This record gives sequence, structure tokens and C-alpha cells, in this order.
Amino acid sequence: MSIKRSTFSLATIVAALAFAGCAGTQRGPAEWDGLVRLPDTRLNAVFVKPDAEIPAYRNIWLKPAQVSFARNFEANRGGRTSLNRVDASDLAAIQSGIAAMLDEIFREELTTGGYQFVDEAGPDTLIVVPAIVDLVVTAPDTMTAGRSRTYAANSGRMTLVLELRDSLTGEILARVVDTRSGRGSGMMTVTNRVTNTADARRAIRTWAQALRGGLDSLHKGKS
Repeated sequence: MSIKRSTFSLATIVAALAFAGCAGTQRGPAEWDGLVRLPDTRLNAVFVKPDAEIPAYRNIWLKPAQVSFARNFEANRGGRTSLNRVDASDLAAIQSGIAAMLDEIFREELTTGGYQFVDEAGPDTLIVVPAIVDLVVTAPDTMTAGRSRTYAANSGRMTLVLELRDSLTGEILARVVDTRSGRGSGMMTVTNRVTNTADARRAIRTWAQALRGGLDSLHKGKS
């Protein structure tokens, strides 16, 4: 396989994620851990290994997602009362809930596409390492009785960092970064656990469908 063909095949996987983001001026380094940044993508950043040999992966080894809040995130901003203040256990529940949601949706989408999930290395196994970083949740609620409504222009934001590795060598093949914000219409609407969850599911579903589409395109290119 030529370098040009290898690069194109790998780019096919990550380029299919392009609709998950919004076009904008690219900032940041041109390389990252030996990965080269692709130009003119609609993602915040797409890095690929330029000379990687890319098999048509059929098995997916999905690692547990790590979820972290933005450094300046203040869950109790806005003068919450003692009845609806968010504590450490609430924040941990949000993190574990987002991680479980990502695992569920990625497995559902890729299984529908005919991909098998495994937990060991193999010649046709791709390791997918997801992380949600810079998580901001607008008005996270604790479902307490008598809570007041909160209105906001969106329900927050989160950034996906997705790393793709060959399972036999552990080689990093690609790394993609994309940020999504909830309901960015600019209109002030009620925000609570239900709306936050719905927005998070939509973002994760978009990423999962995009990865599935990229893998499907890789198979078509090798048929």
C-alpha cells in the first residue's frame, strides 16, 4: 500500500466526522505525537499518521470514556439554595452518566453497522479511546421538589477527544477533537436534567454515526 493510499484511507475515517463540528479558523500545532494535522476540516482538529497501514477493521475495542469538567466550571453558580445545590456526588453521577451514555450509543450505532465489539487485540481490531473534556452543564439539577426553573441560551458544551489505535501494535493512527454546544439558537429556553441529557445524547449520537460512516467508507474503498 502506498503512503498516499494509506493516508487517504485513514483520513476517510476521521473526515467522516467532519459534520460533527463547525467550520472555522484552525489554530494549534501542525503535528501532535507524530500525527499530521489535516487541513480544511470542519472539526476543530484532525491528526493522522501519514504512513500508517490501515486494514479494514471489523472489530472494535471500545475503551471506557474518561469525562472531565472544564476547569472554570461552577455547578452552583447563580445562587442555588441548600435544597438544590449540586455536590460532589452529583458531579460524579453526571460524569458516570455521560460515560455510560457514550458507551451505549457508540455500541448501538456500530453494532447496527455490523461491527463486533471485543476486549482483546486482533489483526482486524481497532482500539477506540474516547474522552469527554471541558464539560460544562448549564443548571444541572438534583431533581429536588420545588426547584425553580432555569432559562439559558444553551445547555452547555462538551468536547470529544477520540483516539484511534491499532490493537496489535498500540500505534496511534488518528486523534480527533470536536466541540459541541447544546441548542445554540440563542433563544432563552428552560434548562434542566431532561434537556441537558437530550442535548448530550444528540451530540454523542452524531459522533457515533460519523465514526460508523468513516469505517463504512474505509471498507468500500478496499472492496
